[in-house]
Amino acid sequence: MTDDPRDFWGEPIHTYTRAEALADGVLVDVTETAREAGFIVPVALTVGVFSDVRDIPASKQGCQDPEGRLWDLLYMGRFVAGRTDALDRSEILYRLHMDLGRKRLYTAKLHIGPGDAREPVVTIMRPEKTDHQNPKGPGLYDPGPRTG
Repeated sequence: MTDDPRDFWGEPIHTYTRAEALADGVLVDVTETAREAGFIVPVALTVGVFSDVRDIPASKQGCQDPEGRLWDLLYMGRFVAGRTDALDRSEILYRLHMDLGRKRLYTAKLHIGPGDAREPVVTIMRPEKTDHQNPKGPGLYDPGPRTG
């Protein structure tokens, strides 16, 4: 028996690789900034999360910028992924302070899984994309109320 799933399932009807998603703009590669934040594997954001990072409310113009918001998203993701209670999970929900209109807390989902060549890769997405868990259930890191 080999590790090739086609031996069991046969030829796939359709495939869509991570490389194709990056080329199509469905995923946005942020690996360079992610490495600065402590990630050691390639990292991509879904286009929805990338849009959220860039969509700064008018009331926060001049106080926030897309680069800072990206850093916050990646830094908090790396922090949460490194927690010992998260080491056995492939998906982690976490929250950070990132204003989107009236909403101040932003929930993101970090997924680590195989890339096109079965190498580990991280994708950060909105939790509603594939989340079937209670958003307040296990695995959610919540920074709590802001102090100071």
